Amino acid sequence: MALFGSSSNPILSDKTLQKAGSQSTEGTMTINGTIGKMAFLLALVVAAAVYAWGVPGRNQNPLPFLYGGMIAGVIITLIIMFKNEWAQYLAPAYALAEGLTLGVLSVLFHNLYNGIVYQAVGLTFGVFAAMLILYRTRIIRVTERFKQIVFTAVAGIAIFYALAWILSMFNVRIPFLHEGSPIGIIFSLVVVAVASLRLCIDFDFIEKGAQQRAPKYVEWLASFGMLLTLVWLYLEILSLLAKLNRR
Repeated sequence: MALFGSSSNPILSDKTLQKAGSQSTEGTMTINGTIGKMAFLLALVVAAAVYAWGVPGRNQNPLPFLYGGMIAGVIITLIIMFKNEWAQYLAPAYALAEGLTLGVLSVLFHNLYNGIVYQAVGLTFGVFAAMLILYRTRIIRVTERFKQIVFTAVAGIAIFYALAWILSMFNVRIPFLHEGSPIGIIFSLVVVAVASLRLCIDFDFIEKGAQQRAPKYVEWLASFGMLLTLVWLYLEILSLLAKLNRR
């Protein structure tokens, strides 16, 4: 279900902070500044999603919004991966593109399973809050081993999704990827768990960036990276709920 490259979020890493620290710029990163930018990006996602939600009702073809936003999101992500400092300019564009895609996807799921989108949104932010509490209370400690385990799991999931996509072009489907079988539900639960743990690494990046007085643009980079994780988490929860509704 990770349609936008969101499942492998290599942008927020210690190497990124080391690279940023060697660049001179005005101002330094703060946690409050990052929170403000994250809230702004989420507002853009919601605004674009609300607009896209109404596209089918206006008798417009939703596919340009779906695929246009998807392609734009992938391109922007690739650019920011190689040009981290451009996040301050491109992150808002990504939020709008992703909002359009999520809006169309969400209304399609809503038409199939009434109420599923509201449940997915609520669970996404509930998981976000829970992981933040677990991180802040140090119940979950983001050690190097923790990062290695999560990064390995994320990479494995990304490779699996890529292979599934390639196989689908030859009309070969992996049943448990979309069906509500016990294996399919367990798979989705595992992916949701990995995406949730990825949030803790994002929190750690933000905290370390502020402590190390990273350049101001890293606030945008951190907000963008966390948005990637949240989008992935939302899509996986949506997929899990859809599987449960098919049973």
